[in-house]
Amino acid sequence: MAREFSALPPNFTTLDALSGTDALCLFVGADERPLERVAGLVDWRLCGALSRVLRQRFFVGAAGDWLLVPTGGRLPPSRVFCVGLGPRDALAPSVVAGALRTAAAVLTRAGVESVALEIPGDRRVADADRARALVGDFLPSFGGNRVAVLAEPSLAMLLGATPALPQAAGR
Repeated sequence: MAREFSALPPNFTTLDALSGTDALCLFVGADERPLERVAGLVDWRLCGALSRVLRQRFFVGAAGDWLLVPTGGRLPPSRVFCVGLGPRDALAPSVVAGALRTAAAVLTRAGVESVALEIPGDRRVADADRARALVGDFLPSFGGNRVAVLAEPSLAMLLGATPALPQAAGR
C-alpha cells in the first residue's frame, strides 16, 4: 500500500482539521522559550501544558529528550510527541536528519499510523536540507501510512516537487 503524504500550512485551521491523525510530532529546542511555530500553536490549544512541563524542567528540549502528552480532546490527534533538539544555534542538517530518523523509530514503536509534524530547523537549516532529511531519514524509517508535514510555503513547494516518496516498510 502506498503511503499518503501531504504538506499543509502550519496554522490553527490545519491543526483543527487533523481528524484521523494519530499523533503530532513536535521538535523543541533547549533554548526555545517561548515555544514557537507549531509547538507554540499546540501549546496554546493545550492551555499551556507544554510550557508548564518546560517550566517544571520535566522536559527541557535537550538532544535526546522525549515527552508524550495526551491532548485531552483539545486537538484531533490524541497524542503529542515532543522531541528535544538541543540548542537551536547548533542545528545543522545532520542534527535535523538524526532527530527525524529517531522520531520515525519512536513513532513506529508507539504504533502511530498517521502523523503530522513540522520539520525542525526553520531559518537555521536550508529548506533543501530539511526536505532531504524528511525524504531520506524520516519516511524510510516511519512504519505508518500517513504523513502530513506542517510546512511554510517555501518548504511545501520543495516537498510537492518530490517525485517519488518511499512506501511504508512492509506494507
